[in-house]
Amino acid sequence: MRFFKVTGVAALTLLPVLANATGFGIGFGVNPAFRTTVTPLDDGSFRVATQGSSAAIAYWCGIGDFAIRTLGLPTTQRIYVSKPYDKKTRTVQFSFTAPEGADTSKSYSITVSRVGENMSASGAQSHCFDNIMDFDF
Repeated sequence: MRFFKVTGVAALTLLPVLANATGFGIGFGVNPAFRTTVTPLDDGSFRVATQGSSAAIAYWCGIGDFAIRTLGLPTTQRIYVSKPYDKKTRTVQFSFTAPEGADTSKSYSITVSRVGENMSASGAQSHCFDNIMDFDF
C-alpha cells in the first residue's frame, strides 16, 4: 500500500513537468513544439519566422496554429505558400487565398519552397507535435 501512495505522490509532483514536455514528439500542453513568430503583412499575407529550426513543418505549424488558435479560422481553411522560403531572412509568407497563377494542385510533399503549396489549417497545425526527431530536451 505504501508503494501506491509514494507512486501517487510522485505522479502528482511530476504532472506539471510532463504537461509542458515537448520532447520525443509528445504533445502535452497547449504550446506547439516549434517556436514561431507570425507577422501580419499589409497585403493580407502572413510572414512566419522560426526559432531554432528551419524545417518546413515548423513553418506550417506556425501558420496553422496561428490560423486556428489566434484568428479562429475553421480547421478546413486552406493555407497557401505565397512567397517561398527565403534563406536570408529564414521566413516564409503564407496567405489564405490562392496566389494568382500558382500551381495549387494537391501534393504529398511538405515543402515551403514552392508558391501555391497548400494544406488545411488542421493539417498544418498537426505538424506542431511532429518533433520526434527534434529531441527538444
